[in-house]
Amino acid sequence: MINEEHLPALQGMFPSWITTSSSEGEPNTTVISQIWYVSANEVALSFQFFNKTKKNISQNPFAYATILNPENFDMFNLELQYARTESDGDLFDEMDMKLEAIASMTGMSGIFELKGADIYKVLSIIKTN
Repeated sequence: MINEEHLPALQGMFPSWITTSSSEGEPNTTVISQIWYVSANEVALSFQFFNKTKKNISQNPFAYATILNPENFDMFNLELQYARTESDGDLFDEMDMKLEAIASMTGMSGIFELKGADIYKVLSIIKTN
């Protein structure tokens, strides 16, 4: 699934997008700062402000995300399925530290609170351009 070609797009240089839908099929797209590489078959998204996204995922575990490679501007679409939320451990700590660094650089220190690392199974990844 995820290979070397995709890794630069998972470093957070450019924001990513995630689209979810409610159980009634109402879509919601939001910009996120980073999609984290977990393994060849999993990625993580920070759970902090995703009120509508989190609600949609609780009703419908499937999502669609777009990532952009900063080296060559290749864009990839990911089909995702929510698996679990982690609220401690190495991945959570790494995400929390990076989120705080971003907040500090933007003058929003103390505003961003990581509530969890939402882990998604990658069902497919397709280059779009």
